[in-house]
Amino acid sequence: MTILLGPREARPVPDPARTTLAATLAAYARHDPPRTIAVVGNAPLPPDPTRAAAIDAADLVIRMTSFAIDTDGPATYGKRTDVVVLHRGVIASPHTFTDYTSRLYLLVEPGRLHWEPETIPDWWPADLGFVPIPNREFTVPLNNLLGFVPETVAWSTTGTLATYLVTDLFPTAHVLLTGMSIIDHPHQTVFAHAWGQEVPVTAEHRLADEAALLRTWRDTGRIEVCP
Repeated sequence: MTILLGPREARPVPDPARTTLAATLAAYARHDPPRTIAVVGNAPLPPDPTRAAAIDAADLVIRMTSFAIDTDGPATYGKRTDVVVLHRGVIASPHTFTDYTSRLYLLVEPGRLHWEPETIPDWWPADLGFVPIPNREFTVPLNNLLGFVPETVAWSTTGTLATYLVTDLFPTAHVLLTGMSIIDHPHQTVFAHAWGQEVPVTAEHRLADEAALLRTWRDTGRIEVCP
C-alpha cells in the first residue's frame, strides 16, 4: 500500500471548523499554541519514570476512552489529562470522568458516516458538554490517507484519529505518541488495555493500514513514538 502524505504547513485558507477546534484545544493547554503534545493510548506499558515525566510536562495531554493514569505504584502513564477523546460505545474507567469540569471532551463520530444515530449516550454526565470531531474535516481525510473506500464501513482507531487531529491543527508542535500497540503489533485481534479487560478489535478497523501510516509519520518526524 502506498501512502501519500502532504507537507505539514498550515493551510493557506482558514477553515472555520479547524480554527475553532484549534482554539478550543489551545484553551486547555499550558501554552497557546501548544508546543508539545502528548497523545497517550490505552495499551499496557511497563513502568518508565522518564516517559511519565515527559507526558506530564507536555503543554497538552490527550488520553483515550477508558484510560489509565498513575495513582499508586511506579510512574508509568503520567497523571495529567487535559483532553479526553472518546466515542459513544466507551466503557468508562474510574478516570474517564474524574474532574471532568476541568477537561475538554472530544467525541469521535465516524459511524455517523454510515449508520450511527446522533444521540447523546445515556451514561453521559448531565452537566457535561462535548465537542464533536468533525467528520468532513478530519475523519474523511484520514480515511483517504488510509486508502479506505468511502462506501466501506471502515475507520481508524481513536488514537490514530487523535494523532492526526493534533498534528493537523498544530503542525509545529512536537507530538509524543505512546500507548499505541498497533505500531508494532498490527495483526492483533484483541486490544489489551491498561485499565479493564481486553476487547476484540472490531470489524471496522484495518490495523495494518494504520500501523503503516503511523510508522511513516514517525519516520518522517511528524510524531515521536515512545514505547
